[in-house]
Formats: sequence, C-alpha cells, structure tokens
Amino acid sequence: MFERFTKDARDVVKGAVAHAERAGVRSVGAEHLLLALLDREGSRVSFALAALGLDGRRESVREALESAWRRGGLTQAETDALAGLGIDVPEIVARVEEAHGAGALSGGRKGGGGSRWSGHRPFEQGAKDILTGALRAATALRDRHIGDQHILLALTTRPGVPAEVLADHGVTYESLTRVLYGSGGEAEAS
Repeated sequence: MFERFTKDARDVVKGAVAHAERAGVRSVGAEHLLLALLDREGSRVSFALAALGLDGRRESVREALESAWRRGGLTQAETDALAGLGIDVPEIVARVEEAHGAGALSGGRKGGGGSRWSGHRPFEQGAKDILTGALRAATALRDRHIGDQHILLALTTRPGVPAEVLADHGVTYESLTRVLYGSGGEAEAS
C-alpha cells in the first residue's frame, strides 16, 4: 500500500514517526499522524486546514491532544460520560500525576523521564486503521494515489481523540470534503 502514497503522504508517515520519537513513546499512534499533518506546509492539507480556519489554532489542537494523552487517551466525550456517573477524571488525573508524574495515565506509552525508547516504533492499531482508511478514502473518491488529504479525511472518520479534537476545531469529514473536492465529494472513508 505504501507505494501508492504520494510524497506528501509519505512525509506525513515519516513525520508521525518523528513525533513519536521526540515524545519518547514506544509506538506511533493516530495522534502522531495528526501532529505530522499539522506540520505540513504547502500541501493540500495545509491549504484545506487554512481554509477551515485552523491556521492560527494549531497550537490549540496540540494542547487538546496533550490533554487527552494526560487523561490516558480518553476523549472529552468519554470524560463527560464518566462525569455523569460521578467520576471526576480531572481530579483522578491530578492525584495520579501528583503521585507518579505527568502522563502517568498514558498506559505506559511514554518512556520515562530519562529512559527514552530507541529502536523501531511499530504503528498502533488505530494508526494502521487510519492508513487503511486513507486508502479507502482515495478509492472512494476515485483518486489514484493516497495523499496527505486522504490521511486527514480518515482521521475525521475514525472515532477517537483525533477526530474529536478536529471536530472541536471545525474540521469534520463533511467540511474537509467540501473544501478539498467541492460540494460533490461524498465518499465514505471508514
């Protein structure tokens, strides 16, 4: 499948690996794909994100991803649902981090302070699903190659933190398809 990726899409995958390396995590997740997409300049994705008003709010997206990471990967919707059951996730996070350090609820995904992960970083199932979804998006839109825009489209359709964060910032599958393909692009990417 990787041979069907454009240079921009390959750069996103490489960028996701670099984000995982900088964070010292053991594997590449869907959030790393999103971070790599936010780094893009001069590509279809960067123009689409600018058209959707995300240009000046990229740091807000990064902060929302960091917040979700600190909550152990829970989406805000999951946090709100737990609050409805009387479970105060922010309080739990604060207490656990007070005792064990920032990001202690991340499920062991982050290497400790001085013990950074080195070596090959496998892709988590969620990231693999995004890349498969990118192939589906390209096929559904009758695009011959998989571009960075297809990765972003796939991120908007798979439930989880990246899709929620993007939607909170006005980037949905529908809005993105409208910007990238006009009103006629109605494909299912998941």
